[in-house]
Amino acid sequence: MLKHADIWRALDRLAQEYGLSASGLAKKAGLDPTTFNKSKRVTREGKARWPSTESIAKVLEATGSNLNEFINYVQGEGARGVIRNVPLIGLAQAGSQGFFDDAGYPTGGSWDEIPFPDVPDSNAYALEITGASMEPVYRDGDLVLVSPNANIRRGDRVVVKTIEGEVMAKQLRRRSARKIELQSLNPDYEDRFFEMDEIVWIHRIIWASQ
Repeated sequence: MLKHADIWRALDRLAQEYGLSASGLAKKAGLDPTTFNKSKRVTREGKARWPSTESIAKVLEATGSNLNEFINYVQGEGARGVIRNVPLIGLAQAGSQGFFDDAGYPTGGSWDEIPFPDVPDSNAYALEITGASMEPVYRDGDLVLVSPNANIRRGDRVVVKTIEGEVMAKQLRRRSARKIELQSLNPDYEDRFFEMDEIVWIHRIIWASQ
């Protein structure tokens, strides 16, 4: 399984490849020089933190590297897993016809793809967040990896599709045989309540680029 340390190690190795410190790499990418400091790799509560997709993209652009090169660093010594391409679309597109089959698995040829290490679900897919409706949990441009086959429990962050074609990312507050309650990630947006027969599928978010 991909770990926080694998991504941070890859950033450190990329910096070394270009003769830079972690601070120098951040500065070269136009970021705050402290962005990749050891202290920024955990929250104040001691929880491991992911580097953002935006910061990684800026680093790759600044060094002239590409995503495949970065993935090779992720897979380097001390990292585990294999790389495979994961289907990717924007969250705003996900409600359109032709992207999912009746079981809720990615289908059709309109998906983009991104390389991703060690995905536990062969039907997993990625969504790119657009807009501010899921801030501060997910921001515009963040990627979330979604597993159709993962077990879902109360409190999990999930992606839900309704029979009306709406696709949303929420937190599962409660689910019974007949009803489902979804808590909005952005407090400025209302929570949502549905009958279960209004839901086409519900999938768990298993990773986010934060």
